[in-house]
Amino acid sequence: MIRKEDAERLMVRLPKEVKAWLLQEANRNGASQNSEIIRCIRARMDSERSQRAAG
Repeated sequence: MIRKEDAERLMVRLPKEVKAWLLQEANRNGASQNSEIIRCIRARMDSERSQRAAG
């Protein structure tokens, strides 16, 4: 879990279908929507790091 003092707030507008998918994934994984957003971003970050290391 991220400590409040280590976090930044960000307001973001999502298309309705993206918001619906996010809610569905969060429910499926027993997580918050915030946690799902962080999971997705970190997965992308890891993917890009792997691609840079390989290339």
